[in-house]
Amino acid sequence: MWKLDFPRLLIITGALKVNTSSNANLAKVPALTLGFWIIKILATTLGETGGDAVTMSMELGYLVGTGIFMLLFVAAVILQIRAVRFHPYLYWATIIASTTVGTTLADYATRSMGIGYSGGSSLLLVLLLGSLFVWHKTLGRIDVASISTPRAEFFYWLTIMFSQTLGTALGDWTADTAGLGYLGAAAIFSAILLIIVGLYFSKIVSRTVLFWAAFVITRPLGAVVGDYLDKPLLEGGLEWSRYTATGVLLLAIVLLVLVLPQRPAQSAH
Repeated sequence: MWKLDFPRLLIITGALKVNTSSNANLAKVPALTLGFWIIKILATTLGETGGDAVTMSMELGYLVGTGIFMLLFVAAVILQIRAVRFHPYLYWATIIASTTVGTTLADYATRSMGIGYSGGSSLLLVLLLGSLFVWHKTLGRIDVASISTPRAEFFYWLTIMFSQTLGTALGDWTADTAGLGYLGAAAIFSAILLIIVGLYFSKIVSRTVLFWAAFVITRPLGAVVGDYLDKPLLEGGLEWSRYTATGVLLLAIVLLVLVLPQRPAQSAH
């Protein structure tokens, strides 16, 4: 017996235009390219200088700074989830918001709460792994292809915020507590990234695992580079103004997003 397939009829008549749910949601996150990682590192560096500019240069403190950037991050995530397609500037604005709140939150945890860099790094690692575990337990997957609902996007951005916060604490611990200095720490994290790249091409490790590993490691790299830019010369930095460093980094990100191809992801990270 003939049945009226109403959704199909709408598509045929042009009243309804749809993609698969997977493609529609994947279009809201960028493809992983060299340009993606360059902008990501610049964004994490900006997060360090921008966060410090508010908490230290403006003398608002870590708690107030965290409150300000958390509000901006939550607003950006809401806009990102409500968007129907990939908007490069919105996506990178959300990344920048996550890395600035990550900076101030890590500083508050390690300094104001008095648990130190090692304690803060350990706590944040637990939170990051917990977020990934709950995400996988709830939805069954933690790759970008799994982001097909607002709930999956929530887990995606929550995990990113924890990774940004962990990276800040880890960068500070490596440069200060471990005594490697800013350039030494930058060299260590760059070497780890090269190892991750090698594993990516060898295909012996899950690319989802490598994606999150790279996402975490680019944060401490950006943190130590940011400190190198604005710390005093006597402490091994270049003594740039935090406002100047933040402005230059923001301009560089805007130009790179404009110049480099920004295509939506079509497969799992």
